[in-house]
Amino acid sequence: MEAQDGARVLNEDGPPQNQDLSFLLQSVTSFLSEYGWYAAFTCVGVYMLLQHLRKNRSTDSQSSPVSTSSQDPDSVVRRQAALEVSRRRMQEEQDARAAEFRDRQQRLEEDKRRQKIEMWESMKEGKSYKGKAQVAQQSTEEATSSSSLRPKTDKKPLRNSGYSPLSGDGGGTCSWRPGRRGPSAGG
Repeated sequence: MEAQDGARVLNEDGPPQNQDLSFLLQSVTSFLSEYGWYAAFTCVGVYMLLQHLRKNRSTDSQSSPVSTSSQDPDSVVRRQAALEVSRRRMQEEQDARAAEFRDRQQRLEEDKRRQKIEMWESMKEGKSYKGKAQVAQQSTEEATSSSSLRPKTDKKPLRNSGYSPLSGDGGGTCSWRPGRRGPSAGG
């Protein structure tokens, strides 16, 4: 039967006809040709995720019954006591190091304060404001330098006094000259 606009009208009175699966094959083929790599990577990712979850579930199920049934209360108490002793010992060591550090810092601050007081007093008296240790060190250096070192007048100068790098002469064998102007050889 045909309708007015030329389209076929299906016969709804008769039994449905069996259709083949060729339309399914075409749609699957077109999907895989466009999205095949995405589908492959997705399948691999899902497989790896499932393997990971199975492994975690199996280790959790194996470890929980074994750990609760194999531990007796005496060993748990001994282990906790040993942990407590170890923690106490480490805390005592840390406290001792902290006290030593605190003492060292107090000594350094006291030395700095004493040096500042000495500098202030020496400035009031009109002397140099350097500390006694620096003054003593300088006096010993002067004593040793005057006796052991001799003057260094033996050295000859590296260049003569008339040397000027911008003048272009006095350079010896290394001199630069600009190239010829004009065309290269040929004719």
